[in-house]
Amino acid sequence: MHTCFCANPIRDWIALPAVVVGAGRSGTAAARLLHRLGCRVRVLDVDPSHIPADFTVWAQSADVEIRTGKHNSAQFADMRLVVPSPGIPAAQLAPFLAEGPEAPVVLAEMQIAYEQLQDERILAITGTSGKTTTASLAAAMLEQAGKRVFLGGNIGTPLSDYVLDAMDGAPRAEVLVLEVSSFQLQTCSTFRPHVGVLLNISENHLDYHADMNEYIEAKLKLFACQTPGDRALIGANALPFIAGRSLTGRVEVIGNEHSFDLVQLFGRHNSANIATAFAACRALGVSPTDAARAVAAFKPLPNRLERVAEKHGVLYVNDSKATTVDAQRVALEAFDRPIRLLAGGKFKGGDLASLAGLVSERVIAVYLFGASREIFETAWKNRVPMSWDATLEAAVQRAATEAQNNDVILMAPATSSFDLFANYEERGAAFRRAVEALP
Repeated sequence: MHTCFCANPIRDWIALPAVVVGAGRSGTAAARLLHRLGCRVRVLDVDPSHIPADFTVWAQSADVEIRTGKHNSAQFADMRLVVPSPGIPAAQLAPFLAEGPEAPVVLAEMQIAYEQLQDERILAITGTSGKTTTASLAAAMLEQAGKRVFLGGNIGTPLSDYVLDAMDGAPRAEVLVLEVSSFQLQTCSTFRPHVGVLLNISENHLDYHADMNEYIEAKLKLFACQTPGDRALIGANALPFIAGRSLTGRVEVIGNEHSFDLVQLFGRHNSANIATAFAACRALGVSPTDAARAVAAFKPLPNRLERVAEKHGVLYVNDSKATTVDAQRVALEAFDRPIRLLAGGKFKGGDLASLAGLVSERVIAVYLFGASREIFETAWKNRVPMSWDATLEAAVQRAATEAQNNDVILMAPATSSFDLFANYEERGAAFRRAVEALP
């Protein structure tokens, strides 16, 4: 299905000149691991304020170079390995890199860490939405079954940190449960999950990828290096995207329904997430009994249809992680109660007009905040009463003032948070504070 260079592209790490672009959690973890492997490491970040103070101290002691400011060719001169942080498109760096025989290898942090693993089993989950909940559910099921589990990747802890801990003598996990993004997969070369899960695909990250086709190809790299003994679990939504492609792993179509009685998660989409997590874990030896116990104890994750409070008969729900149109659709379908919808932020693309019927049916009023006001107003014109406030806090106050008993005030923005906040977690925290401040 894809060209797969499954031979290790790096054979000798010692003294290898390597540059890590971006000093976030993934970048600093990659720098520490590359240094441990013997590389000569340089770290780049446009903004000096992004460099963590403790990392600066470590870098000085480890003789790791840090350079800041606008990227230029000199920063990449003579480098043999380039590690872009997940939020930095590899194409954005291409103008600064040598070509031909002198071209450096470009690899994801996760790929470098993967090459240091031993006999750990890997369950890797990707998709446009539902990755974090499904990965967390899978980890809970595996732990309930008594297995040593590492949960990380695009969720929380970079795989490089796991490898570094193992190098320092920490017990290795039996199963690595990894949430993986299109950003990470795009610059992976030999990454091979024993169980790979593609939940779904819808328009997303078109501000990062060149087009939808590039986004799809990145997602499908999850299966590129699988063998016939591996599992490839595909969500029904994603089936059209693998049509005509030959996957080496054993393909299983994911169902949308589960058979567990006790569940604390909202929405039909979470029914699919539960079913998927069990399908993946069943392939790794988890029994229905252990899975049921894990599901019964599992609560909604922060920023994912998270119940924040119920005041005066009004339920406040934080779905800040709903950064796409499709995720907003899922959130709207999760409630039978009347919805007052908070939306707005940096719009990443997608067909908001396709939600007009659902909005008319389920939403009493829309409370816009921050950027993209005109996009929402155009898409849902004459469908529902709409207001706009410059800040999230003001929009929450307006919605609370107008809410009636049994309403749901739902923040499901359908956008990234980068107009007003550093990330969706910060946006979710602001929503919680605004709700707590209400009488």
